[in-house]
Amino acid sequence: MTGRSATPASQTLSRGIRILEVLADARGALTIDDIAGRLDVHRSIAYRLLRTLEDHGLVTRDASGAVSLGARMAALAAGVAHDLQAEALPELTAIANELGMTCFLAVLDGGECITLASVEPRHAVASVAQRPGARHPVTVGAPGKAILAQLETTDLPDDVSPALRADVGTAAARGYATSHDEVIPTVQSVAVPLPLRGQRPAAIAVVHVATDLDDEEIAARLRRSAALIREALDG
Repeated sequence: MTGRSATPASQTLSRGIRILEVLADARGALTIDDIAGRLDVHRSIAYRLLRTLEDHGLVTRDASGAVSLGARMAALAAGVAHDLQAEALPELTAIANELGMTCFLAVLDGGECITLASVEPRHAVASVAQRPGARHPVTVGAPGKAILAQLETTDLPDDVSPALRADVGTAAARGYATSHDEVIPTVQSVAVPLPLRGQRPAAIAVVHVATDLDDEEIAARLRRSAALIREALDG
């Protein structure tokens, strides 16, 4: 399995997409200079790209000129795996509020694990943010392991280490995966596989810093929701 191509067919399109990724990863609005620096391009190039994205409603600028993602992005995101998101969101919400943890749906995207939908607990004093669109290599983190556990051995990425291969085997055998400090420092995660007929391998996961619940209890709750989602989608 391979990730995205190292040489884009269209540099302009690639840069525009990279701007959207940078804004999605940012904690707040960014200046044009910030964006130009992160793309390593001249400010004038970043400005032209942003104007085009702004014309399509994908980014917006405030009175000071700071840039953030536009409302059009939410509409586009909602159209991705629409049925899966529609069935998953009520379950993610229930889990988040019952466990007091951020709960999210992740899917396999090339060689990466990407968050498709996320819900933070309603009444938690503090929670770990896991924004839709966040991505990381599928070879790290509990959701990645839960996704890899659904693949044939021959389909695993080339860079799977013996230790990770063992973790994936354990996840497949017990029905859930765990991680600690793998994607975000100090953050722990528990994830269960969500195999769906005709769709990319997916996983339901929670992230937290500390909890009185053990991993098996958390996994049992996740598995109940995964079963309901599969039943609704697969019939």
